[in-house]
Amino acid sequence: MSTPRNFPAGAALLAFAALAACSAPGLGNRGGGLYAPDARPMLAGDSVDGLIVGHRLMEAGEYELALKAYTRAAAEQGVTVDVLSAMGSADLKLGRLGQAEDLLRQATKMDPEFGPAWNNLGVILMETGREAEAAQVFKIAYGLDGGKTDAIKQNYTKALAKRDNITYDEPDDATFALMRRGYGDYLLLARQ
Repeated sequence: MSTPRNFPAGAALLAFAALAACSAPGLGNRGGGLYAPDARPMLAGDSVDGLIVGHRLMEAGEYELALKAYTRAAAEQGVTVDVLSAMGSADLKLGRLGQAEDLLRQATKMDPEFGPAWNNLGVILMETGREAEAAQVFKIAYGLDGGKTDAIKQNYTKALAKRDNITYDEPDDATFALMRRGYGDYLLLARQ
C-alpha cells in the first residue's frame, strides 16, 4: 500500500488502528486491554466452565480471580463437591484458613468418597498445626484413592512424620504449601 507524500506513514497506521477498533471483528478494547476475538463466536448460553477457568487462574497465581470463577461455576452448575473443594483450595491460598476448612468439611460431608476433598482438608489441618487429625484425614484420602496417587501418599507420609516428630532432611520449622498436581490432586510440599 502506498501513501500519498503528504500523508505520513504513522498517520496511516493510526487511521488503520482506529478503523480496526470500530469494527466488530478484529482488535478491540475490552476490560482495559486489547483482545483478539475467538475464532468461533459464542452462542447465547454458551460459556467456558468456571471450574476450568478457576484451575487455570490458580496455576497463574490469581487466587482471588480463581475464587470468583469457582463461585460462578457454583451458580451455573450448582454447589458440587468439585466446586466446594476448589473454592476451599483458593481460600487456602488466600490465607482464609477458616473459610477453606469450612468449605472442605462441607465437601467431605456432601461426598464422603471424594478423595481430593479429604486430601485438601488434610493440607489445611497441616497448615494449622493439627498434624494428628491431618494424618487421619490423609489416611481416609489414601484409602479412597487406593494408593494410586503419589501426591496423597506423600502427604500422608509427611503428616505421619510430622505427627511423630520424624524428620527426613527437612527442618522442624518447615511450612507446607498446597500445590496443584493434575486435575484436582494436590501435593503438600515443604518450603524453607
